[in-house]
Amino acid sequence: MSHYPPPSPAPWAPPARPPAFPPPGRDRAAGPLLVASVLCTGLMAGLFFAYDISVMPGLAELDDRTYAAAMQRFNAVIDGSPLFGLVFLATLGLTVASAIMAFRKKRLAVAMPLVVAAVCYLAVLVITVAVNLPLNAELAALGNPATAKDLPAVIEDFKSVWVPVNVVRTVLCMLSLGALCSALLRYGRATAPFRPV
Repeated sequence: MSHYPPPSPAPWAPPARPPAFPPPGRDRAAGPLLVASVLCTGLMAGLFFAYDISVMPGLAELDDRTYAAAMQRFNAVIDGSPLFGLVFLATLGLTVASAIMAFRKKRLAVAMPLVVAAVCYLAVLVITVAVNLPLNAELAALGNPATAKDLPAVIEDFKSVWVPVNVVRTVLCMLSLGALCSALLRYGRATAPFRPV
């Protein structure tokens, strides 16, 4: 017969609490920033996509003079639009701000797709400034297409670069938008209130 006393039962411990969530006031801007990033990126992707599937194929069916005149007017209108300029630049700013906030909150699962989204859209900005805007400027420098010299060669060079590069911009915007949607879903799961089963 053993002389050792029977083991005492383990002390009672309270059930584990769900992880604490940040106070609403401290995290209030993250959600709206993400939503604004998604909306702005979606607008830019839609703009480039519309050029891919309707504007540029439609212009390609016109003669060179009409093509040049129409593209000159499109570029003049969009370059003079404050709303376009705001969305075009704010898209990157909103995405970067969202990524910084996610890193500060140590939400890496949210921050990483935001970094991908920002890099993709930054590539769109670089391509636009380095390729599309100079081509638009060359087209504007022709002046009146009815009296421009070497118009067929200029238009052919314009089409051969501008059109495929715009497809690249569309793809990059779509990749950025997909990454942003992933970040938004992860943010929603990370901040959802705990509901006991």
